[in-house]
Amino acid sequence: MPSPVPLGEAIAAHVHDGDTVALEGFTHLIPFAAAHEIARQGRRHLTLVRMTPDLVYDQLIGLGVADELVFSYGGNPGVGSLHRLRDAVEKHWPHRLTVHEHSHAGLANAYGAGAARLPFAVLRGYRGTDLEEQQSIISRVTCPFTGEELAAVKAVNPDVTVIHAQVADRDGNVMLWGITGVQREAVLAAKRAIVTVEEVVDEFPERTGAVVLPNWVLSAVCVVPGGAWPSYAAGYSVRDNDFYKQWDSVSRDRNAFLAWAQENGLPAAQEVNAHA
Repeated sequence: MPSPVPLGEAIAAHVHDGDTVALEGFTHLIPFAAAHEIARQGRRHLTLVRMTPDLVYDQLIGLGVADELVFSYGGNPGVGSLHRLRDAVEKHWPHRLTVHEHSHAGLANAYGAGAARLPFAVLRGYRGTDLEEQQSIISRVTCPFTGEELAAVKAVNPDVTVIHAQVADRDGNVMLWGITGVQREAVLAAKRAIVTVEEVVDEFPERTGAVVLPNWVLSAVCVVPGGAWPSYAAGYSVRDNDFYKQWDSVSRDRNAFLAWAQENGLPAAQEVNAHA
C-alpha cells in the first residue's frame, strides 16, 4: 500500500462509469466527501449498494449518478423519507432508477458471502414477503443435512467499496471504531477499496472492538479530515443533526435540490427534466 493519495486521484483511478459501488458506514463514518468527489468527477451509470442509503445516496441519486440501487432500508434517520430517491422511483427524475431491496439480514449476509468469495449466503428470512419475487438476487435452497428450506441471497461483490475511518498508520493499515456496520465485509468483498481517514498516526490507539483493515486489502488511503460530515467520526467529530433536518426541505423540491447542488459544485445529470 503506497503513501496516502489525494481523494480526487483515488476516485479517478478506482471508480469508473458503470461500476458497482458500495459506500458503507452505519450511522457514523459515512463517506460523504468521497461520494461528493464521485459526483464532481461526473461518474454515471453506477449501481450503488448500501444497507441504509440515507442522505449520501439521496444526493447521488438526485444528481443522476446511479442507474440502480441495492439496499435494505431507505430513509432520513429520525426525519422522514428520502425525497430524491422517491422522485427517482415514482417519477423517474432525473431518470429511471432500478431498485433491488433486501432485508438488513439478507444484505449483510450477501456482503459476507462476497467477502468469503462464495456465490451466495443462506439464512432464515424473506418468508411471506414480496422481496422473494426478486428471483435474480433471492431464492431458496434445501439444506442437504436437515431438509429445511432456507433463503439464499446472491453474493454482493462491488467493483469498489469506499469507507471512512478514523486513522491509518504509516504502513497504510486502517483502524475504525465506534458503531461499525458491514465496512469490513464490504471492503473484503470488493475488487478495489478506498478509505478516507481523519489522520495518519505512528501507532494505533488501544480501542476495544476496533476493526483493523490491513494494507493489502486496500487500493488507496486518503487523508480527509471531516470526510464523514454531516455524519460523524467517533472521537473526532459530532453528527450535524441540523443538516439532516434541513435536508428534508432541500430534497423535497427539485429546484431547491439543484440550487444546493450548484452551490456545492456538484454537477447534475444533463438529462434532468425539471418539468417531468
